[in-house]
Amino acid sequence: MSIKRWIAIVIAAALVFVSIGVTSLSFLFTRDLDGFVEKMMASTTEYGETVIETGIGNEKIAVMTVDGVIQDLGDASSIFLPSGYNHGLFLKQMNNILEDDSIKGLILKVNSPGGGVIESADIYDSIRLIQEERNIPVYVSMGGMAASGGYYISASADKIFVNRETITGSIGVIMESLNYSKLAEKYGIGFNTIKTGPYKDIMSGAREMTEEERAMLQDMINDSYERFVDIIEEGRGMSEADVKKVADGRIMNGRQAIEAGLADDFGKTGDVISAMKEDHDLQDATVFEYTTKDSWLSLYGVKARNLFGGNVESELIGKILSDYNSPRMMYLYGER
Repeated sequence: MSIKRWIAIVIAAALVFVSIGVTSLSFLFTRDLDGFVEKMMASTTEYGETVIETGIGNEKIAVMTVDGVIQDLGDASSIFLPSGYNHGLFLKQMNNILEDDSIKGLILKVNSPGGGVIESADIYDSIRLIQEERNIPVYVSMGGMAASGGYYISASADKIFVNRETITGSIGVIMESLNYSKLAEKYGIGFNTIKTGPYKDIMSGAREMTEEERAMLQDMINDSYERFVDIIEEGRGMSEADVKKVADGRIMNGRQAIEAGLADDFGKTGDVISAMKEDHDLQDATVFEYTTKDSWLSLYGVKARNLFGGNVESELIGKILSDYNSPRMMYLYGER
């Protein structure tokens, strides 16, 4: 490893220690510092509204975007990783739509391979609540990809629009872990595991999975799969048999999705806006989208990432500092 890369690792460690030190000092010495930090952290979740199309009167159409893997990284993601989908912020914006009577329609732009089972369900539940409590139309505009959890969150929409080259489908659930026991054996690496029950280390990479364990996990996976199928049945007005014809993990393009009944029409975001205005007499509505305001933390993150230059070692550091890769059920398509 080069001197430059060793320096990068040392700097990364120093940043972590500084961050821990500042947090500790705030607890030890002053409540005022606590308040200051809370205010600064709160600024990372502030958002504004950017007008896309100016209208007449008070009626509005909200455009929201799910871009990237649907996962909850907490209130503030790692400074070493690029900014992306912010689950907590997205749910706050959804709650704002629920409470804002001037919003008469919601358009959800989806460009995602899916993500966590829980997070996908959070978004789906928020959409259903808006539909039930506000009784406003919800349209989906799919981008390059709206697969697995990306389709899950779209399924309840009144209309789903795709591009011809959209990758969608991948309906199903996946749960993975690495088994490195044979590699460890090759290099003479042993594992000492102390546990309270035979299944406490289920899906451990240090040993082979038993058939009994596999059956237990498959039962869990099947439950989540059936819920996925159920929401498509309800949202798309399809029979269980018709859903399961294509709910085998396959991906499809826009044309295939329309033919399978999983989408309604072709159209980009502008077309979707026009369709909603025409369908629901909202020609005079102002169309806006939520925008995240820059914060000291996001700017600090950009500088930190620039410092490491995006090389392999820095990406590894970011993963180590931000991820806990314990196996979990995912509505996810693509590389993991």
